[in-house]
Amino acid sequence: MNHLEDLPAWAALLTAFLVVLGAGLTLIGAIGTLRFRSFFERVHAPTLGTSWGTGAILLASAVCFSALGSRPIIHEILIGVFITVTTPVTLMLLARATIYRDRTEGNEGVPPRSLLRHPHDA
Repeated sequence: MNHLEDLPAWAALLTAFLVVLGAGLTLIGAIGTLRFRSFFERVHAPTLGTSWGTGAILLASAVCFSALGSRPIIHEILIGVFITVTTPVTLMLLARATIYRDRTEGNEGVPPRSLLRHPHDA
C-alpha cells in the first residue's frame, strides 16, 4: 500500500531536493576516490561525501515520513549519529594501518615517527 499521494507538495519538493543533494555529494566523494593518486588523498573524499550525502538523504527521509505520519520521525537522527561517529574512526584506523604497513615494507613517502608525535609526548 502506497501513501505517497498523501504527501504534501512542499514535503515532496523538499524531499526530492534533499535526495538529489545527498546523491550528488556522495557522487562527488566517489569521484574523489577515483581522481586522487595516493591512498591518503583518496581516503578523505569518500568520508566527507558519505557523511554529508547520508545526512541529506536521512533528512529527506525524516521530512517525508514526518509529513506522512503527522508526527516527527527521529529514527534518522540515530542513524546520523552512528554514521557521524563511526566514519572518522574508520578513517583513522585505515590510515594508521596503512602507515604501519608502509613503514614495515620500507615504502618511501611515509612520514617518520618523529614528525607524527605531539611535542608534549615523551
